[in-house]
Amino acid sequence: MARIIVPEAEAIIDKEFPVLDHGFVRLVDYLGGDSRIVAAARVSYGSGTKSQKEDNALIRYLMRNMHTSPFEQVILTFHAKLPIFVARQWVRHRTARINEFSGRYSVMPDEFYLPEMKEIRKQSRNNKQGRSDEAVPHELQGKVLDILKRGQAAAYASYEELLHEDIARELARINLTLGAYTQWYWQIDLHNLFHFIKLRMDKHAQYEIRLYAEVMAQMAKAVAPVAYEAFEEYVMYAVNLPRSVKERMIKLLSPMASSSPEASDLLKSISDS
Repeated sequence: MARIIVPEAEAIIDKEFPVLDHGFVRLVDYLGGDSRIVAAARVSYGSGTKSQKEDNALIRYLMRNMHTSPFEQVILTFHAKLPIFVARQWVRHRTARINEFSGRYSVMPDEFYLPEMKEIRKQSRNNKQGRSDEAVPHELQGKVLDILKRGQAAAYASYEELLHEDIARELARINLTLGAYTQWYWQIDLHNLFHFIKLRMDKHAQYEIRLYAEVMAQMAKAVAPVAYEAFEEYVMYAVNLPRSVKERMIKLLSPMASSSPEASDLLKSISDS
């Protein structure tokens, strides 16, 4: 089978999409697209290519019924520049292959993340791992930025001093902060990329990693637009009902199903889910 070319993906290959103050994401390469998903699914029972409408319906069927392996046939490779604290959250997704910039081999650049003023907020009282929506006085925001800048400058000055003394780079880097930038190549299949996007675009995810996920979501959409639409429909914005709620809704809708096509369709959707 010839290499699949997706014009929308070709248009963004190797283009840097800025994220945060010094970061970016590039789509380095991709393997496959919607047609690869269809071909992988149909090879199971020896059926060839159908119409575009049937192909699109098949992708939606696969996503709706969680037949994930055909989506794993599509692979995307990203080049990302990101703060180390974002990387440490990101690396929790262990289904990818990573090659990261090494501070043992190379001198770390003097680049650190500083949040925008509006993103400096106090600890949430309801979410132990997140920030509050409550506004912080402008003076306090400025104080926080000043503390961060001074700490970063001091950390990098000590790093340079150790390098000047010819101390090994692997030791000199120890005091650099989590706000320092790193880079990596990150390769992942489409199924697991969708899982990453669902978790990291969630409103409870940290703001900084959400920005990276949003950019990568658009790249995934460029590579496999039909699959991405199905992902949004059946995974990203779908509601998973507890069994007790599902049973109550079926009980409520059943008497209306015979007289209301809308209620009948809704009942079928809930029953099949």
